[in-house]
Amino acid sequence: MFDIKWIRDNPEAFDAGLAMRGLAPQSEALIALDRSRRDAQTAAQDIQTERNKLSKEIGAAKSRGEDAQPIIDKVSESKAAQAEAEQVAAAATTELDNVLASIPNLPFDDVPVGETEDDNLEVRTWGEPRQFDFEPKDHSDLGEALGMMDFERAAKLSGSRFVVLQGALARMERALANFMLNLHTRDHGYTEVNPPALVNDATMFGTGQLPKFGEDLFRTEEGYWMIPTAEVPLTNMVAGDILDAEKLPKRMTAMTWCFRSEAGSAGKDTRGMIRQHQFTKVEMVSVTTPDQSMDELERMTGCAEEVLKRLELPFRTIVLCTGDMGFGARKTYDIEVWLPAQNRYREISSCSNCGDFQARRMKSRCRAAGEKETQFVHTLNGSGLAVGRTLIAIMENYQQADGSIVVPKALRHFMGGVEVIQPLED
Repeated sequence: MFDIKWIRDNPEAFDAGLAMRGLAPQSEALIALDRSRRDAQTAAQDIQTERNKLSKEIGAAKSRGEDAQPIIDKVSESKAAQAEAEQVAAAATTELDNVLASIPNLPFDDVPVGETEDDNLEVRTWGEPRQFDFEPKDHSDLGEALGMMDFERAAKLSGSRFVVLQGALARMERALANFMLNLHTRDHGYTEVNPPALVNDATMFGTGQLPKFGEDLFRTEEGYWMIPTAEVPLTNMVAGDILDAEKLPKRMTAMTWCFRSEAGSAGKDTRGMIRQHQFTKVEMVSVTTPDQSMDELERMTGCAEEVLKRLELPFRTIVLCTGDMGFGARKTYDIEVWLPAQNRYREISSCSNCGDFQARRMKSRCRAAGEKETQFVHTLNGSGLAVGRTLIAIMENYQQADGSIVVPKALRHFMGGVEVIQPLED
């Protein structure tokens, strides 16, 4: 969400930021709409001022024994005129707010300009992809052969893009979530939160899912939204607050089920667990002062990378170009894990600095000690990690020729000492 005053004062910078995203200039139209809104507000105020003067004249006329009816008639007319002006102002305000709410965040200057994922830039890689002496299998083939991954039964229960996990794979998904939460809370300084998975309109608006992305979400008949990520409730934990700047950054993490309609992904990743309607994710959220947020983005990305390092899974980190960045982000790092069966890296985490974009929507500020003025906080979010995709990566990278799966050393404690996942017995 943008401050229209900033747009009025910096129209060239605003349009230049939109141009980085491949969007047409909008400052002129927004400023004209704002001018109409302010003109209507001024007209309503002028009418109110004039009516106050007329009201005083009524009393004066009566005290002099004069006929006050003409003045009373003018007051009645002014009430109607003021109501009309206020309606015009309210309509213009609503239109302006709706337009501002639909405009994506402006990229930081150091974000590479580009149109598609082909224009993203690799920052670093870690680990070497394993060289197999057999043809590596896809995770879905591995899981079905183990008798622990059932897409057909899930389709009977719910439809496509769902899975039933059983036995050691179900346990591994739970173990991964515990491993990630322990790492982020004990080593990385995040506070664990268990937030609601159903939220209201205001909460979805605060982080930018509404109004633009409603079709990507699931909504109950009672009007609740099912969260697409724990970013939504975690970030909104500070909605409407004025925070103590000296106590920032505020770091939170949560493991939740996430729900996405995948409305725009027809034909993409229809096989396996890559793109599901329901999935488990450990999320990290940071709330910072403006001068902390860039360092915090680097730190958060490092926290996500550490999960993969401890699991000994090869990955690369890329910075997204302007055309591939999310709606609310000013800068984003994607971490992509190596999947042998696809012979490519696939996204497993996305860490973004949103600047004050979400804070303005949520009305979340901070104040330094001894200062009267407040400023909007900066918010950041990152996957730490997508649990299902981490499970996939372990299955494919740790598979053996007989279809069994070696459990990474870092995870064995959480798996009760199990070292190798073998097929379920009939």
